[in-house]
Amino acid sequence: MSLLHADAVGVLERWSAPDEGQERLREEYLAHLAAYPDGMWKACADGHITASALVVDPPRERALLTLHAKLRMWLQTGGHCEPQDTTLAGAALRESAEESGIAGLGLLRPEPVALDRHRTPCAWHLDVQYAVVAPEGAIEAISDESLDLRWFGYDEVAAVADSSVQALLGRIRALTRSA
Repeated sequence: MSLLHADAVGVLERWSAPDEGQERLREEYLAHLAAYPDGMWKACADGHITASALVVDPPRERALLTLHAKLRMWLQTGGHCEPQDTTLAGAALRESAEESGIAGLGLLRPEPVALDRHRTPCAWHLDVQYAVVAPEGAIEAISDESLDLRWFGYDEVAAVADSSVQALLGRIRALTRSA
C-alpha cells in the first residue's frame, strides 16, 4: 500500500460528511480502497480516487474554472493522482497549480469540502474535492489540459457549470461565510 493510499483512507475515515449523500459516498470510497490496493491509480479500471480543488478568490467573490479539453465542460481543477503524491490535499494542490498556472495557492482548510462520484471516458472517478484560495494578485495561465481558463463571479457559475461544481461552490461559500 502506498503512502497516498494510506493518507486517503485516513482522510476519509476522519472526514465528517455534511449530509447523508456525502456519508454514503465516503463509505463507498472507503470500501473501494479496501477492495482495491491500486484504487488510487488511473490503471484501476474499476474506478480510482481523484483529487480536485475549486480555486476561489473570496474577497472578489469569484471562482476559477477550466474548460476541460476532453470533457468540454467548465470544471474545477483536478485529476489523477501521481506516484509522487503522498497526500490527497497535496495532489489537489499540485493539480490546481498545474492547471491554473497560479503559484502560491493555499488550502482553505486541510480536509475535503465534498466528494463526487462520476463516470469519465477512462473509468469511474471517486473525486475528493478541496477548496483552494488564490493569493492576492494571482495571475492565471492556461494549461495544455484546458481549452480555456476563466474567473467567474459566484453568481455566474450556475450558468456555465454542472450541478457538481455548483454544489462544491455552495459548500465553499458556506465555509467562507462561517469563517
